[in-house]
Amino acid sequence: MLARNPGLANLKAGYLFPEIGRRRREFAAANPQAKIISLGIGNTTEPLTPHIDAGLVEGARRLGTVEGYSGYGDEQGMTRLRERIAAALYAGKVAADEVFVSDGAKCDIGRLQLLFGRGVEVAVQDPSYPVYVDGSVLIGAAGAWGGSGYAGIRYLPCTAANNYFPDLAQIPANGLVYFCSPNNPTGAVADRAQLTALVAAARAKGAVIVYDAAYAEYIRDPGLPKSIFEIPGARECAIEVNSFSKPVGFTGVRLGWTVVPKELKYASGESVWADWNRICTTVFNGASNIAQLGGIAALEPAGLAEMSQITDFYLGNAALIRTALGKLGVPCIGGVNAPYLWAHFPGSTSWEVFAQILEQCHIVTTPGSGFGPAGEGFIRFSAFGHRADVEEACRRLLGFQRGKPAAAASK
Repeated sequence: MLARNPGLANLKAGYLFPEIGRRRREFAAANPQAKIISLGIGNTTEPLTPHIDAGLVEGARRLGTVEGYSGYGDEQGMTRLRERIAAALYAGKVAADEVFVSDGAKCDIGRLQLLFGRGVEVAVQDPSYPVYVDGSVLIGAAGAWGGSGYAGIRYLPCTAANNYFPDLAQIPANGLVYFCSPNNPTGAVADRAQLTALVAAARAKGAVIVYDAAYAEYIRDPGLPKSIFEIPGARECAIEVNSFSKPVGFTGVRLGWTVVPKELKYASGESVWADWNRICTTVFNGASNIAQLGGIAALEPAGLAEMSQITDFYLGNAALIRTALGKLGVPCIGGVNAPYLWAHFPGSTSWEVFAQILEQCHIVTTPGSGFGPAGEGFIRFSAFGHRADVEEACRRLLGFQRGKPAAAASK
C-alpha cells in the first residue's frame, strides 16, 4: 500500500473551527434551553444586497437559455471580472491578466505553496490565520507540532509591545512570509510606513510576501493602504490574495482572486506569474460562472455602494462589542477598520476563557491560542452577526465574571 503523506501525520489533530463547533454542540446538547449566540467564526450573516443578488440571479437565468449557456470558461477567470477588479479595486496598479479569479482566498492560500514546494522556509505573523501554517505543513515546508508551534515555521510575534507589527529582522532569507492586514485575528491594520518597511525587508532578503487583504474593504481611514501594491517595490516581492466573502457576503457563494505581478521572479529568473498560470490551468477549472457574474455586479457602481453599506453594518457591530468590552474593563484592539476584536484576558488560558464565556453568557468566541503561540490568553470576537444578536450578546457580556470556573474548560 502507498504510504501516507507525512504532512497529514504532522498536522495537529483538529482544525480550530471544527473544534469550536464540537464544543458548541456539546454545550447545546447539555443545555437545550440556552440560546447560543456566535461571535466566533468569521461567517457573514446578512442577506445579499439587491444589486449584487440580481447579478447572481441573472447569471443563473442565462444558463437556462441557448444563447446564454456557457460551459467551461477561462481557468483564470472571466476577462470582464478581471478587468473590473484591476480597475475598481486597484485603480490600475495591477493589470487584468495579473488577476487570477478563484473559488476563494482560503483555497488560493493552499494552492500557492505549490509554487515554492517543501524547500522554502516559512514565516508567519503570530498570531495568524491557521491555514498559512497548516498549508505549509501539508506541502512539507514545515514539520510536526512541537507543543508551542510547528517545526520549521518561523513565528513572528505581533503583540502590544511591538504595536502588533513583527520584527522584520526575523524574516528568513529567501523565505515565504505570510502577512495579513487588516489582520485576522487581531484586527490590527498596518500603516504605510510599516508596509514600506516590510517590502524593503523582503526585497533585501530575497523573500516573497503572501499578502492577505481579505478584509481590505473594512478600512475606513484613507491614510491606511488597502493593497500591498500601493507600496513602491511590492511588485518585485509580493503576491496578494483577496476575496468577495467578507465585503459582500460570498462566504457560501465562493469567489476570490490572487494577484501575481509579472515582475515577480524566482532566484533563477523564471516567472512566478507563468508558473501560477500553469498551476491554475492544471489543477483548477475556474470559479463558478454564476459567482463571477455576481462579482461583476459587486464591482459596478451600485454594487460598490452596497459593499460599503454591508461593511459599515458589520463595523457598527464591532463598535458595539468594543464598547461592551470597554465597560467590562477588558483591554482590546481591532474593531476599527476591521471586523475583529482581540481581547486580552491575562491569567487565564484562551480555552478557559472560551469555556467561561460560553457557560456564563452562552456566547461562542474564538480562543486566541488557536492562531499561534502569541495568541494565548486572548479571545477573538467576530463582528459578523445579526444586529439584534450582537446587541443581546453585548448585554450578556456585561454580566461576565472573570475567573469563574467552567466545567467545559478542561475538555
